[in-house]
Amino acid sequence: MTEVKKHYRSNPHLYRLLAITVLWMLFMAVTRFDKFYTFKNFQTIAAQFPEFGLMSLGVMLCMMTGGIDLSCVGVANLTSILCALLMTKLAGESGVLSPATFPIIVVVVLVIGALCGAFSGLLVAKVRIPPILATLGVNELLTGICMVLTGGAALSAFPKEMTTMLAANIGGVLPVRLLVFVAMAVLVWFMLCKTTYGTKLLLLGTSEKVARYSGMKTERMLIRTYMTSGICSALGGLMMLSTYASARADYGSQYTLQTILIVVLGGVSPNGGKGKISGVILAIVLLKLLESGINRFQNISSYYISLIWGGVLILAMVMDYVTGDKRSRA
Repeated sequence: MTEVKKHYRSNPHLYRLLAITVLWMLFMAVTRFDKFYTFKNFQTIAAQFPEFGLMSLGVMLCMMTGGIDLSCVGVANLTSILCALLMTKLAGESGVLSPATFPIIVVVVLVIGALCGAFSGLLVAKVRIPPILATLGVNELLTGICMVLTGGAALSAFPKEMTTMLAANIGGVLPVRLLVFVAMAVLVWFMLCKTTYGTKLLLLGTSEKVARYSGMKTERMLIRTYMTSGICSALGGLMMLSTYASARADYGSQYTLQTILIVVLGGVSPNGGKGKISGVILAIVLLKLLESGINRFQNISSYYISLIWGGVLILAMVMDYVTGDKRSRA
């Protein structure tokens, strides 16, 4: 019992999320069992959340440093648009994309994400612009580039071979997009828990001055973190391209709020220095379960979902402040 209490005190957000998840699942079982508890519904959930789930992993890393990344949607849309243009170019006159070009597209996605993240990281680490302003500015810049590239219209006339593959289900059961998310989540977990990167990240978020005096190259660490976030967002953009089978400058505009909500709900402190990937992953799943459940009530308009997310975000931050204040008094 003592060990359980100790684990609870070190992971209160995780237990709260588990409790909310169980309660929500019970509520849906009582009210909308036939519509919610279907194989197709859970398969759809598994295929849809990797888009903002991948972005959330990057935002989590940045928030653990005491910063934030608000450029995730801009990076994702720029990636999807450039990929659509690249696919058209690689297909040539035949209009058919060869599987041999798929690795090239993946490399381009990673490079786009890394470059966008590096730009944000340089603004934060070298120019010393506050992260919220730097990444918001980068997001607007990238959105503007997207508007110029597309003229504000959606790009849909491009070869769909790769997007069809990503949108497929292995054996008709397991979504490919879920496997992409799992692979990235495992990589981030390995970086945080099995390398010195995680320790350095938490130290940097706790006190940049202490981290610098300890010999850490804080500027390089920040740039590396924002580059990783950019890569996560770029992969999210590739998932969006496979979902919508088109690319546009304003797709996924609601994901910025959702990623911040997920990361805060997952137990990552907005002040930095605290957070675990397990809480963030559970928050990703919970958010999608909530959205899917709300959509099962026909009398509740989908327009209320953003209102609910905003209220939940404020409530989560208030709870984090109150519980954090209690721990500091204890």
